[in-house]
Amino acid sequence: MAKEGKRLFGFIWKYRTLYFISIPGILYFIVFKYLPLLGSVIAFQNYNLFAGFGGSPWVGFAHFERMFQHYDFIRILKNTLVLGLLDILIAYTAPIILALLLNEVRLVLYKKIVQTVVYAPHFLSWVIVSGIFTGMLSPSSGIVNVILGWFGIEPIYFLGENSYIRSILVGSGLWRDVGWGTIIYLAALTGINPELYEASEIDGAGRWKQTLRITIPSLLPVITVLFLLKIGDFMDYGFERVFVFQNPLNITNSEILDTYIYKAGLKQMQYSYATAMGLFKSVVGLVLLMIANTLSRKSTGESLY
Repeated sequence: MAKEGKRLFGFIWKYRTLYFISIPGILYFIVFKYLPLLGSVIAFQNYNLFAGFGGSPWVGFAHFERMFQHYDFIRILKNTLVLGLLDILIAYTAPIILALLLNEVRLVLYKKIVQTVVYAPHFLSWVIVSGIFTGMLSPSSGIVNVILGWFGIEPIYFLGENSYIRSILVGSGLWRDVGWGTIIYLAALTGINPELYEASEIDGAGRWKQTLRITIPSLLPVITVLFLLKIGDFMDYGFERVFVFQNPLNITNSEILDTYIYKAGLKQMQYSYATAMGLFKSVVGLVLLMIANTLSRKSTGESLY
């Protein structure tokens, strides 16, 4: 034990600079991620602000029962699942496709301009993004309705229709974040050995076959890891990106667990009930991640742990 402890200390001391610069990140996760988990106990209490954790009465799974019996729970859960699934099918695959297309561009200046243009929206807040899309989709002056008017189509109030809100949420997220994912895949593409392409050219393989046989298989580890991380956030679609587009006219298809938790917890001050819903969402996300990680490890050999 003494030798192992000495060896561990020597290893840490050897890389002391790396451990030192990682301290702020470690403290961030401890203070803002792990310590708040202790507050999950109020999901099993009738929490009272003045009595605190110790003085609040225990109610067991009463808040979870109330959650499952809520008349709107199935609809809210369905909205969360549908939006999460659409995000994976569209917003997750789009950066892969865009990165593969940009990788084929030989004009460096054009390639860099496109990268900058698609990456820039990532730095915009959801409030700004909602303002841009609200202006574009405005029934009176929005460019989309202006174009529709050229074809004799009556103006459409897109944000006031339940049938359009999911497309708007997914589309705005795609526009904002597709550049971020693309840069990650482009960075992975630079690590592919050029000799593989040279050898394939000698064998007569074109660009399409090179993409199928070399590029995509080489990207598979990165694709798998990012997919697993996406699955972990499947239930966490994002409060901000939905709330800024939400209104009474589209709430039927836009109300998700995050927005409902905000309304129940902060607006109605039902802290225990909102915590129970948040805990349910986290547990479901963890289970989905564990299942996806196991399947990935058995099928591709790639996993998070």
